[in-house]
Amino acid sequence: MTATSSDSAPTCNDEWEKHGLFFEYGSAANPRMPKIGIDVFPPSMHHVAESKIIPLELSQKLQTSHPATGPNLLAHFVHIAPGEELATCCHASSQVFYVIRGAGFSVIDGKRLSWKTGDLFALPVTGEIRHCASEDSAFYWVNDQPLMDFLGAKPTSPRFRPLYFSRELLTSELEKVRKENEGKDKNRNGILLANPDCPQTKTLTHSMWSLYNLLPAKSKQKAHRHNSIALDFAVKATEGVYTMIGRDLDADGNIIDPVRANWVAGGAFVTPPGWWHSHHNESDEDAIVLPVQDAGLHTYMQTLDIQFARGY
Repeated sequence: MTATSSDSAPTCNDEWEKHGLFFEYGSAANPRMPKIGIDVFPPSMHHVAESKIIPLELSQKLQTSHPATGPNLLAHFVHIAPGEELATCCHASSQVFYVIRGAGFSVIDGKRLSWKTGDLFALPVTGEIRHCASEDSAFYWVNDQPLMDFLGAKPTSPRFRPLYFSRELLTSELEKVRKENEGKDKNRNGILLANPDCPQTKTLTHSMWSLYNLLPAKSKQKAHRHNSIALDFAVKATEGVYTMIGRDLDADGNIIDPVRANWVAGGAFVTPPGWWHSHHNESDEDAIVLPVQDAGLHTYMQTLDIQFARGY
């Protein structure tokens, strides 16, 4: 055999063997991970004077070396003052923007997308995005950069086509569901936003999932749970609208020792993965919530494990 330059490469067996660890199975099969709590982000965070990006940052609690709101997702509020321009950029394979208020346009890979209050758009990997506001504007922006950071990966090619949902279309489709479900005891009463490029998972992007969920006045939506985290944004809510969140159910399907997360229009809160949660509207007005989850990823991995309280 002819010698090659690789024959003279230094051996690394001893060095690499030093780094190996061993754990007795029972002590490490289900390691204790950082707690994902029920964190709340008030709308006052984006009611500011200057144009700025406001990460909903929980990396210290999650013990990550990178910004994160959940293990796979990072949420932000973005404020743009009237007549100003602000750029967003992330190393993410998916990102979702919901227009909390205002009007303007964004330049995305050389194309111009106009937007206004109540619109939503979802994007694959992109370069820098320029957002220009014609009036005081704010976004709820969620991306999967924490997943990329954890994997040490850089997305290089789009995995789906961009999507845009106007407020009018969202309202119209939600009204159809309201009429179809009227008088029925549904666990949730909303529309799942889906991308035709994700035919198996039926999700908004290949990693992210979103539901535009109506909670009618004087109504309750019973508990369910899933292994995806939910970064919930309150689109519309008044006093007396809230979510009850807890780890376990009693024999009647009620959450044991729940924590109450109030819906405040323009605010957001975290529903931890695996926790049961029910929605309640004691007010005289309809409410709408927009959860963004890493359920696209869980659905693909077949680990979502969504479960419903008794009666569904």
